[in-house]
Amino acid sequence: MNVEEFVKILDADFFVGVPDSQLKSLCDFLMNKYGTDPKHHIIAANEGNAVGLAAGYFLSTKKIPVVYLQNSGEGNIINPVASLLNEKVYSIPTVFVIGWRGEPNVKDEPQHIFQGEITLKLLDVLQIKYFVVNENSSIDEIKKFYSDFEKNSNQQIAFVIKKNALTCTQKISYNNQNKMSREEVIKHIVKISGDDPIISTTGKASRELFEIRESLNQNHSRDFLTVGSMGHASSIALGIAINKPNKKIWCIDGDGAAIMHMGAMPIIASSGVKNLIHVVINNGAHESVGGFPTAANNFNLSEIAKNCGYEKIACVDNFDSLDDELNAMKNFDGVCFLEIKCAIGARKNLGRPTTSTHENKINFMRYLNE
Repeated sequence: MNVEEFVKILDADFFVGVPDSQLKSLCDFLMNKYGTDPKHHIIAANEGNAVGLAAGYFLSTKKIPVVYLQNSGEGNIINPVASLLNEKVYSIPTVFVIGWRGEPNVKDEPQHIFQGEITLKLLDVLQIKYFVVNENSSIDEIKKFYSDFEKNSNQQIAFVIKKNALTCTQKISYNNQNKMSREEVIKHIVKISGDDPIISTTGKASRELFEIRESLNQNHSRDFLTVGSMGHASSIALGIAINKPNKKIWCIDGDGAAIMHMGAMPIIASSGVKNLIHVVINNGAHESVGGFPTAANNFNLSEIAKNCGYEKIACVDNFDSLDDELNAMKNFDGVCFLEIKCAIGARKNLGRPTTSTHENKINFMRYLNE
């Protein structure tokens, strides 16, 4: 189904959410039609934030909002759906559009498998009626489901989108003016960090870190690849740093992930650890799901880190400055924050880790305790 036909059925004037590769057609359509005009389209920090924005929209306009997300974000909507939107609380009607990653019997990455199994079960628990959209779904079927919802408009419903169910002819290319590639940046971090443990964020950063180790014939055991749980790599790194004070711990984060759970930053800064280097590679984009912009282009992450209380802070946009700061932070006794401005883009032949998540965990734990 062409995404434009799907959006016409929804007849909505406000969309908010977190981009998803499964929903790239919808996200491209919204970016082409609205960009990031906050009256009509907001790319939220996380899915719970999106629900709050949607509630505010309804309260002020009496119109029904649309919240889009990958199914991995269902966990982030549970609290505001159950304690704000539900008919036993404020009865705020909302349409959810959810990309179904890890659908049973469809090959996918390990971080999506269990989430895919429980996607519909979570909607049942939340009492959200749903319609699964696949390549053969008809406009009439979707219209019928949506019209039944409108008759009972104090409810929430969801369209669960299977792979390739929506198509879009309007392709958008996302880029910025930064020169450094993320993969080259990670190569510099790998070189200077030496044998120090690295915790890397979900998405292409972890894939690139894995392939860099492969190309150098280095052991993967020093790296923990946070393939899921977007936004939590820095918290994992802090948990390790507290309990391994004699090891320098590096966290390779992304701007979208850092924004998603930014509340971790003041916790890290106030923890008292002296051995954590929090690196945020900032390309201003949710690149792993299509390149859609984050809010990182509109504020200064380094200033936020400073105000949170990190002891050493820097922002770099070239390799000479990058190496200087990496070396300085490796030898600094305190909690550090390094923002690295980089370009959008990755190799087309970028692979995925060939070891299992269980192997990664076991080998990393063994390495930490050597």
